[in-house]
Amino acid sequence: MPPSVPSLPRRVARILRTSLFAQVACALVLGILVGKLWPDVATDFQPLGDGFTRLIKTIISPLVFCVVVVGIAKAGDLKAFGRIGLKALIWFEVASTAALIIGLVLANVVQPGSGMHVDPSTLNTSAVDAKTGGAALPSTTEFIVNALPTSFIGAFAENSLLQVLILACLVGAALLHLGNTKVPQVLPAIEQAQEIIFAIVGFVMRLAPLAVFGAMAVLVGQYGLGVIKTYAKLIILCYIAAALFVALLAVALRMVTGLSLWKFLRYIREEMLLALGTASTESVMPRVMQKLRKAGARDDAVGLVLPTGYSFNLDGASLYLSIGTLFIAQAVGVDLSLGQQITVVLVLMLTSKGMAGIPGSAFLALSATASSLGAIPAGAVALLLGVDRIMDSMRVVTNLLGNCVAVFAVSRWEGALDIDRAKKVLDGEITVTEEAVDQEVVGEEAEIPAQVVKETASKAS
Repeated sequence: MPPSVPSLPRRVARILRTSLFAQVACALVLGILVGKLWPDVATDFQPLGDGFTRLIKTIISPLVFCVVVVGIAKAGDLKAFGRIGLKALIWFEVASTAALIIGLVLANVVQPGSGMHVDPSTLNTSAVDAKTGGAALPSTTEFIVNALPTSFIGAFAENSLLQVLILACLVGAALLHLGNTKVPQVLPAIEQAQEIIFAIVGFVMRLAPLAVFGAMAVLVGQYGLGVIKTYAKLIILCYIAAALFVALLAVALRMVTGLSLWKFLRYIREEMLLALGTASTESVMPRVMQKLRKAGARDDAVGLVLPTGYSFNLDGASLYLSIGTLFIAQAVGVDLSLGQQITVVLVLMLTSKGMAGIPGSAFLALSATASSLGAIPAGAVALLLGVDRIMDSMRVVTNLLGNCVAVFAVSRWEGALDIDRAKKVLDGEITVTEEAVDQEVVGEEAEIPAQVVKETASKAS
């Protein structure tokens, strides 16, 4: 007797119950509907997204610390770790510079701000001050000094990833120097702490649909969908630039590692949708780190490259800043020469590195760029206030993919990538279950051949 086929409602209910991707997708649609239909009520859902982000941020620093320390200790080679860091910085600089140039070229060709004829004196610059909170981007010297921790606990309390990375490198180096004979209990204790953090990640991720619902409801409720029509040309250009850059990333990944970016996108689809919904790459960092490790990237490479990329490899922000600068210039009727546009690239190469974690950092970087040129009124950046939040999706996706590709590329460059395992995971020959990702299960139960998964699902039906 053939097995009975479950009814459509039962299949849908099972998917919603077991698939984080389906849950987040539904929450995304519901959030847009609530924001559109009840904009006054929608703003009350802000705590859902903010609360989730706060919970995730509490575990990012200890997670990065544990992964990096364990990675260095198990790799047993501090010089290799230094090479990974140097190669990562080289990759970051090349990638972000390419993003800046792509943005400038497309902005020159499309001219998104031409014909607007905006008078800068009519703009309300106080709104920019309110968004940035009176903050300022650090200078290069300040950025380097601020990356050095002033206390061990303070780095974690302030959630400063660069400071935590430095501390982790020092602890990992000390463990290698002392060896297991002098401190036999330290490394196992850090590994056990890492397992606890992974378990917490699994608990917090169950709240992801609520966070996406709240964030999207607030976005649509505050800004509405009408702003898309007003800035359609700029928005479309930014997303086309992002698509072009992602295509270049796909080519680079294929050339360096032989892996497919599109298969990797399918592999991290839940995390990508969550990042889109919450407009935050930090909200998915723990899960992405776990999935990169399960896809064959070595612990030390993942632990160093991915968190460092959050400060040094903001490809999506670079695209937005270069296009935004020319948009503002065109809108106020300023024709930038080739020399001034080269200056834009040089300034943004510096200012984009100090953006992470600063409120309204995009506006601060744009203001700094305008001031350095001397031809664009700094207050003209207020033109982008209405569209900045809509650009978050573009920035988040591009930043996240850029950093993941960097992990694979640098790992391959350093010989820290298991290519065979990566291909099997991305091809679906090894299926990493949702529970395995959340609980960081290590062993046979963490990786299941795809055929076994299909047979089990068929029997369950």
